[in-house]
Amino acid sequence: MRIAILKLSALGDVIHALPVAHALRHRFPDARILWIVEARESLLLKDHPDLDGVIPVDTRKWRRRLFSPGGAREVGTELSRSIRRLRDERFDVAIDLQGLIKSGILTALTGAPFRIGFGSRRCREALNACFTNVRVVPPPSRIHVVDQYLALLEPLGVRAPRPRFHLPSSPEAEQRIEEFFADHGIKSRDRLVALNPGAGRPGKRWPLSHFRALAERLSVDAGVRIVLLWGPDEEALVREIADGLTVRPILGPRTSLTELAVLLRRCALMVGSDTGPLHLAAALGRPTLGLYGPTSGRRNGPYGPTGRAIQSPDGTMAAIQPEVAFRTAMELLP
Repeated sequence: MRIAILKLSALGDVIHALPVAHALRHRFPDARILWIVEARESLLLKDHPDLDGVIPVDTRKWRRRLFSPGGAREVGTELSRSIRRLRDERFDVAIDLQGLIKSGILTALTGAPFRIGFGSRRCREALNACFTNVRVVPPPSRIHVVDQYLALLEPLGVRAPRPRFHLPSSPEAEQRIEEFFADHGIKSRDRLVALNPGAGRPGKRWPLSHFRALAERLSVDAGVRIVLLWGPDEEALVREIADGLTVRPILGPRTSLTELAVLLRRCALMVGSDTGPLHLAAALGRPTLGLYGPTSGRRNGPYGPTGRAIQSPDGTMAAIQPEVAFRTAMELLP
C-alpha cells in the first residue's frame, strides 16, 4: 500500500499531525508512507522513522511569484514537476488533514482512488470536500485537533491509537545548545522557563507588558531563570520584555528547528500563545502553558498531561492577567 499524508503547514499544525504517521506505520508496517508538506516545515519531518520520504511543495513561493516577471513560467515548471512526482508514486490512499482548497487540489493530484478528508462542515474551506471521496466527521468527544486528525484513519481500520510524537534531534544541535548554555553560565541544576512572545498574527500575541510582569514574578518569586525565545523579526519583542526586569533574562539564540527542540527539552516550563514553539514543547512532553484568546484552548491547546491552556474571558489576549498566568505556571513547575 502507498499512502500520502497531506498536512502542509504551519509548524504547530504539522506537529499536531505527527501521531498520524506513527499510527499508520504501526498499522501498516510494510506500507510506503510519504508526507506532502510545505518546504519551510519539511525540516520537521527529516529522517522521520515512520516515513519513507517527504514531498516538499512551496505554495507560498508559488503565490508570491505567480504574477512577477517570468514568475508564471517558473511556477508552472515547479508545479508540473510536483505533479509528476505525485503521479509517479501511484498512491493508493491520500489523507488530507489540512482541509483547505490547496490541500484538496494536491490530494486529487495524487491520483489516489481512496481520498480521505473531513466532512465539508469540518473543513477549514468547505470546497475541500469536493476533492475527497471518503469524508469523516469526528465525534464530539474528539475535541482536540490531534484526536480529530487521528479520527481520519478510522476508514483504514485504525481506531483510537495512542498518540506518539517523533521530533528531530542531532549531535550537532545538542553541541550548539550546550555551548550556548555554557556561555551563559547555565548549570544543570538551574530551572529554566522559556517565554515565547511571538505568534503568527498580532491578535494571538499576549501584551509584552504582561510577559514582562510574568517574567518578573517567575524570576523573583520562583527563582527560575528566564529564557526569552524569538523567531524571525521578533528579536525586538524579547528585548522590550527584558528592559526593566530586576533579574536579567537570557535571550535565546537564533536556532534551527532541531536546536529549538534541544533547548526546550532542557526547560522546566514553556509559556507562549497558540504558536509552533508552544506545540513543539508540548510534543516533547515538557510542562507547557498556552495562552489563548481568539483560538480555542480546548481544540488547540498544549496536548498531553503536562499541558495547560488559559482561555481569555473575552477573546482578547490582553484580558488574560499576568497573575493568573503566574499561578498556573507555579502549578506546572516541577
